[in-house]
Amino acid sequence: MSEGKPVKVAAAKGRPMLSWVGKRPLREVRAFPAQAMERFSAAGAAAASVSAEVDWSGWPDRYERGGLLFHGDNKEVLAHLLSAGFRGKVDLVYIDPPFDSGADYVRRVQLRGASGTARLDGETYTLGEQIQYTDIWANDTYLQFMYERLLLLKELLSPTGSIYLHCDWRRTMHLRAVMDEVFGPDNFLNEVIWYFANKLQGNVNRFATNHNNILYYAKSRDSYTFRRIEEERAKPIKVNRRYWDAAKGRFATTRDEDGRVLYAERAERIIDDVWIVPAVSSDESRQLDFPTQKPEELLERVVIASSNPGDIVLDCFIGSGTTAAVAQKLGRRWIGADINKGAIQTTVKRLAGVMAEQATASASTQQTLLTDDDAAPPPPAQLAFSTWRVNDYDLAIQHNEAVNLACEHLGVERSKTDAFFDGNLGKRLVKIVPFNHPATPLDLQAAADELAHRPDEPRDAVLVALGRELACEAWLEDYNRHRPINKLEIIELRSDPKYGHFFEHRPASARVRLEGSRVVIDDFISPSILERLSTTEGVLAPQVTDWRSMVDSVMIDTAYDGEVFNVVVADVPERKTDVVTGTYEVELPAGSSAPVAVKITDMLGEEVQVLLPRP
Repeated sequence: MSEGKPVKVAAAKGRPMLSWVGKRPLREVRAFPAQAMERFSAAGAAAASVSAEVDWSGWPDRYERGGLLFHGDNKEVLAHLLSAGFRGKVDLVYIDPPFDSGADYVRRVQLRGASGTARLDGETYTLGEQIQYTDIWANDTYLQFMYERLLLLKELLSPTGSIYLHCDWRRTMHLRAVMDEVFGPDNFLNEVIWYFANKLQGNVNRFATNHNNILYYAKSRDSYTFRRIEEERAKPIKVNRRYWDAAKGRFATTRDEDGRVLYAERAERIIDDVWIVPAVSSDESRQLDFPTQKPEELLERVVIASSNPGDIVLDCFIGSGTTAAVAQKLGRRWIGADINKGAIQTTVKRLAGVMAEQATASASTQQTLLTDDDAAPPPPAQLAFSTWRVNDYDLAIQHNEAVNLACEHLGVERSKTDAFFDGNLGKRLVKIVPFNHPATPLDLQAAADELAHRPDEPRDAVLVALGRELACEAWLEDYNRHRPINKLEIIELRSDPKYGHFFEHRPASARVRLEGSRVVIDDFISPSILERLSTTEGVLAPQVTDWRSMVDSVMIDTAYDGEVFNVVVADVPERKTDVVTGTYEVELPAGSSAPVAVKITDMLGEEVQVLLPRP
């Protein structure tokens, strides 16, 4: 199936069915191509061996053998994976979606002190009212958000695959109903309780909530991967020695010659559905400054219990990369995705470190759980990974690469012999206009002249561009009037009803000035946030009237040496309803001519660094 065509999605058939305002089935999604960003390969792998038992035969040819990390909206990433050849090939899914919202980037922008109104399903609420009536916002939009992604994840799961959904008490009831609808109630296996023993609450007027919930479903209860796991007891216990009494048809207790019961010490216990695993504390060395980071011990249980070495593990809310790191250490293949650039950067650094360690050690994993056979940790399935963009394209690239992206998105059949047109879209010729400018009448005229030199060419032609000049409308109307063949049209990749929402990555920018000893941020723009707010279907799209609502943090180095950024001022609002200050009194080091560096990070994790020369 070409990536430019819709990807079909099977309907949910489970019961019961939960209803919410705006609920709609997901019958198909449009797949966007992926653009390679970077590749990592561990050096010095002489002492470690990559597993030769991993079956890569079903791996899509377009991807090198290794981990895959995608930057983009995970709905678009999942659609891309389906179209790229991963349908039915994922063995294990673990997801830890955001609690607050259907799309965390939208919720955060709204709640950074923004003002104004937003329309939802014909009703208007101020942003302050949305905070009060969170059931209107969170329940309906969030549930639709999760419903769509769960339907896509089901399509990706293998026949013996399973999924773990991490949530908390606020949404467990709703998500259980949605999971029943998507996967079927008969495929529900467990509700695991994660009790984080070192994260206690105090001064609450109720019983403290010190656990999360993990919903565990199989793709099919008739056949799914599961391995019993054990953990060591803090203190061994005595258990009766028993044997099977065939004559009586039951187990009997073993006794010695004097009739005394014989005991054995047991140092392990079989793990049940209550997992006592400490949370990652802020003072631990493994803490990555990521707010929702989960401990590796938690993911070890998931990966060991429900996958085999060489299996594909998927986490489309990758966050700090814990799922991928554990999968890598336990010899599994992995795929991760996140819309937050900071999450991608954190995961890249973490996985590069894991693979580098594996490349120089025979067994680097710290496996704390015991399996039935207590086998040694498997060798890594790969020692390389690549990162990709999905529908957030860096188009400041060579024209050939841009042509490849556009043709892949539209489903264009490339032509290797035509010197002018790039291929065919159905019965039409296709010409890709360079992405460094919108389509103009000159581009249209060049196509018309080319067709005029081909008197035997009966086909129409289409120009593909990011946008078009207004003058193109009149030109096309005049040219196509009374023309039975060789008609021309333009497909705009950003706005076309059928092929639109093709995003060009435009970096964030800021206007910052230094007034004496005061740093003043006058403006900040994040095109990625604004574009997604305006085009994301089914999510509130408020007008951002205060640039500070798009900013996650501001850091200032008062004497930047060009290499190490030393944080002297850090403005990181504690609550989502707070915004950064925007104006900062700083103390400039005497005798230094080094510039003042201001680093602004938006809500998607993209950084902008501005250098201010000393007066």
